[in-house]
Amino acid sequence: MNFHLNSIFTSLQGEGRNVGRPATFVRFSSCNLACVWCDTHRTQHLDLSLEELVAKVRHREKNFVILTGGEPSIQPGISDLVRALKNEGFTVAMETNGLEAPPEPELFDYIACSPKPDYVTRYRDDHMLKRANEVRIVAQDELIASFCRNMRDRIAADDYYISPLEKDGKIHYKRALNLLSKVNKLMPKANPPWALSIQMHKVIGIR
Repeated sequence: MNFHLNSIFTSLQGEGRNVGRPATFVRFSSCNLACVWCDTHRTQHLDLSLEELVAKVRHREKNFVILTGGEPSIQPGISDLVRALKNEGFTVAMETNGLEAPPEPELFDYIACSPKPDYVTRYRDDHMLKRANEVRIVAQDELIASFCRNMRDRIAADDYYISPLEKDGKIHYKRALNLLSKVNKLMPKANPPWALSIQMHKVIGIR
């Protein structure tokens, strides 16, 4: 069994709680959604065995590995990959849309979940991810405050973020700020507020 990948690269985490942290990104080429504004190229460029993939990550010498996509949770053999990377001493994180929980979510050291409003009807309680370290929702428009509240009720996390949408080369910060204000007004005051994730990698122009 091989893993179908778009790329493996080293950069800085650009958003969420780990912003600025050096990491090796393992980007899978397949996804179970097709968001029209997605900025990820999902063309397959690499076809690697478990051993070959671990060797390529080892060569990069970064102790923080982020499995991203595409969609990591649906990749066959994902648990075997996580175990192999952790046996090499890596800290392993996953970025996921949360539609499907991975077979063994407890294997991951960190999970960042980014639910997609366009597919709200596909988030089923018997399949979706229920626990993450952080939830990040892209501000597609200012009318998704109820979706944000719905996901907060269904996915337990330590932190919740609103991210600006990038489309056609423009990053819509004002839209994200307006949505942030709306979701925090909907929350009980006792709950920690949503925060803004600025997507530092796009601001400074890195991958």
